[in-house]
Amino acid sequence: MTGLFDRTVVEHPDRAAVSDGQRELSYLELSSRARALAAHLASQGVGIEDRVAINRPRSVDTFVSMIGILQSGAAYVSVDERYPNARRDLMIRDSGAQYVVTDPGGRERLAHLEAEGIEIVEWLSEPVDAVTRFPVPGVRPNTAACVLFTSGSTGSPKSFVLEHGNMIAFACNPAMPALSHTDRTSQIASTSFDAFHYEVWFTFAAGAHLVVMPSMPELLASDLQHELQKREISVMIAPTMAFNHLAHEAPETFAGLRILQVGGGAMLPSACTSLLQSDFTGSLWNLYGPSETTTGCSVHHVERIHEDEESVPIGRPLEGFMLYVLDGDRSPVPDGEMGELYIGGPGVARGYIGEAAIRENRFLKDPFSRVDGRMYASGDLVRRRPDGIYEYFGRIDEQVKIRGYRVEPGDVEITLAHHPQVHEVAVLVTGEDSDLRIDAFVAAAEGVTPKDVRDFAEAELPDYMIPSRIYVLAELPANESGKRDRDVLRSMLDREQVRAAQHRPAQTETEKYLAALWEKLLRLEAVGRGDDFFYLGGNSLLAFRVKRHIRRDVGVDVGFRTLTLHSTLSDLAHVIDGLKTDAV
Repeated sequence: MTGLFDRTVVEHPDRAAVSDGQRELSYLELSSRARALAAHLASQGVGIEDRVAINRPRSVDTFVSMIGILQSGAAYVSVDERYPNARRDLMIRDSGAQYVVTDPGGRERLAHLEAEGIEIVEWLSEPVDAVTRFPVPGVRPNTAACVLFTSGSTGSPKSFVLEHGNMIAFACNPAMPALSHTDRTSQIASTSFDAFHYEVWFTFAAGAHLVVMPSMPELLASDLQHELQKREISVMIAPTMAFNHLAHEAPETFAGLRILQVGGGAMLPSACTSLLQSDFTGSLWNLYGPSETTTGCSVHHVERIHEDEESVPIGRPLEGFMLYVLDGDRSPVPDGEMGELYIGGPGVARGYIGEAAIRENRFLKDPFSRVDGRMYASGDLVRRRPDGIYEYFGRIDEQVKIRGYRVEPGDVEITLAHHPQVHEVAVLVTGEDSDLRIDAFVAAAEGVTPKDVRDFAEAELPDYMIPSRIYVLAELPANESGKRDRDVLRSMLDREQVRAAQHRPAQTETEKYLAALWEKLLRLEAVGRGDDFFYLGGNSLLAFRVKRHIRRDVGVDVGFRTLTLHSTLSDLAHVIDGLKTDAV
């Protein structure tokens, strides 16, 4: 990666490399500042295979830190500074990092780690008159470049090592849509999320401009379309849930993009159709891949959706990557048959670190490779079509037995998603081993009721696959990475029972207006004055719609921060009444 970046510096020294709204650095300036940090780290003994964590707010200094760590020969461990302290500390310790690069003042919040022997480096990059020279370590393709984390079955994140060769194979892959040095890429993803590597390394490989923007929830709370246009963004990777929502509700959001990548979940065919029928003139891509295969291993150019397509394909493998569809004995299945996806080739990570390496047997020797390589067991259920395109059908390890029948929850999700007015589906399996049942959460168009969905399910599914309970929502909740947040859905099942017992009806006209609005958007009944918008399942996507309705219906502007601070119905009604009085 250091060679890739150095080549770009030589080819585009004066072009803007990264900006954050406060500062902008050219490629030469970014390289010079990074080398100053690299020299400092090297003087402290940092070198090949060491791990150095980054824990600071996203800014140009994030990328100075990242490049500087790589130039020292070490691997960076990017830990989102918004994460809770306990998770931050776990990630730093589990990665094996002995150094943490942070912003000035960061030593105080990390003092307990310093007491454990981890060095804290407060670093604010400054202009450098001359390029700092020091012996560049002998970095090779199999040298550690980065430590990433993904969720684990025990509740603790699993860490794994990406090597320089892994990241080069992804960032320079000719199967991906090419960026040019005139592009401007939005940097929105968490630094701890794998989409971050698409944003950063495809941009730097092309000599393009990386534009640091607020997080997706913050952008949705303001005006995403305006923010993209103001910054002249041409390339973006969007979390699937945000894409599915915006493509339906406001497809004009993406009108100015040249390349729109979508990743992190299943794209909805209806969302793709909505965007492609709008004023969007760019190219739309579905990027698929577990984090353990360096962000992406296959990609699909979505040009049109065929009527018989049940889902958006995950496409063809990236160049050099191998996709194997295997049965339970790890033997290949014929085209058209479903099996578990195993991934081989240059993108497969080195493997898990620590206890996860023992607990999770997902990195295996690749028996199909002519060279000594690894393959990764994805746990995803896919099939390969005769034309070589792959389709995704859910998780293979989520199969359960209900009333003696083996059920794949993904099958239920796909079937319910065929309802013409259903946008998205999430299925949970609840109950005890002897009495398992299916609960379905459905994001659907206005007017769709649980009975509508149940009638559809009864016409399409055998009785043992029909959900016991169906909840119709406006949007499904998403986590920090933009993926479905099933923990929130589980908590909603419990909260609904408590809410019903504590119901207090709305009293004032404004309270009654808000109650009706929330019932409509959240697809609930009997919203009361003590109910909390976010507690009921509200999120930044729905808050975006609440703001628009209040502005249109009441004539006052309620900011996202106001909605966050006054999220109880009676409190928000009081604020709105005050704004109406001030406007008179």
